Amino acid sequence: MITNLYRIIKYGIQGFFRNGWASVSALLVIMLALFVFLALIIFNVLTVNALNVLRDKIDISVYFQPDVSEEDITKVRQSLESLKEIKSIQYISRNEALALFQERHKNDETISKAISVLDDNPLSASLNIKANDPRDYPVIASYLNNENLKNLIDQVNYNQNQLVINRLAKILETGGKIGLGLTVILSLVAIFVTLNTIILAIYSTKDEISIMRLVGASNKFIRGPYIIQGALYGVSAAILSLILMAPLIYLSSPYVKILMPEMNLQGYFYGNLLKLFGYQLLFGITLGAVSSAIAVRKYLKI
Repeated sequence: MITNLYRIIKYGIQGFFRNGWASVSALLVIMLALFVFLALIIFNVLTVNALNVLRDKIDISVYFQPDVSEEDITKVRQSLESLKEIKSIQYISRNEALALFQERHKNDETISKAISVLDDNPLSASLNIKANDPRDYPVIASYLNNENLKNLIDQVNYNQNQLVINRLAKILETGGKIGLGLTVILSLVAIFVTLNTIILAIYSTKDEISIMRLVGASNKFIRGPYIIQGALYGVSAAILSLILMAPLIYLSSPYVKILMPEMNLQGYFYGNLLKLFGYQLLFGITLGAVSSAIAVRKYLKI
C-alpha cells in the first residue's frame, strides 16, 4: 500500500512537470483566484478595523451649567450608568477642561494670553459618553434632553458620524461582494482550465494507461496521479500567491498606517502568515483536486 501511494505521488509529480505550458496556464489561473481570495481576506480585516476606528470616534459630550455642583454631576453620571446602552462615561472637571484647552493651544500666544487675563475659568465640566452600539446614541441623547436635566445641562453635543459610518459600511460591503464575486468567477475559470489540462494529460498518456490496464493496475492507481497533479497545482498556486502578495503588503502598509494608525498591515500579514497559508492551501488544493476529479470521472473510462 505504501509502495502504491509512493508511486501515485511520483507519477503525479511527473505529470505536473510533463505537461509544460498547459500546467503553467492552470497554475497561473489558480494562483490568480487564490490571490484575489487572499486580497478579500485582508480587505475584510481592513474593513472591520476601519469601521471600529470610526465607531470609536462617536460620542456624546454633555456640558453642564457653570454653577452646577460636582455632587449634582455625580448624580447625573450615576443615573446614566444605569442605562444598558452606555459603555463608558468619562468625567472632565472644569479645571481639567482648562488644562486640556491650554495644552491644545500652548503654541498659540493669542489664546494663551487671553486665558491668562481671565479672572474665572470659562469652561464647563462635562461628561463624554460612549455607547455599546452606535445605534444606541439617539436613545442616550433623548434621555439627556428630558425636562429633569434641563436646568443642569448647558449643551449636548452629539458627534453624529453614524451617517458617514453607514455610507462607508455600504461601500465596503459592496467592495466585499465584488471581491467575492470575482473570486467565484476566477475559481470557476480555474476549475475549467485545470480540468482541460488534466484532460490533455489523460489523452497524452493513453498508451501508458492501456499498459497499466493490461498489467492489472487498479482504478485508484490509474486515477490517483491525476488527482495528485491537480492538488499540486493548488499547493504551488498557494505558495506563489503569498509570495506575490508580500511586496504589495510592504508597499501599501505605510499608506494604510496613515489612514488607520491603529492598523499594522505588515504585522497582521506576517503574524498570521501560517493561518493565511492554511486558507490558501485548503482553497487551492480543493480547486485543483476537484477539477482533476471531475476530469478523471468524466474522461478516464476505466
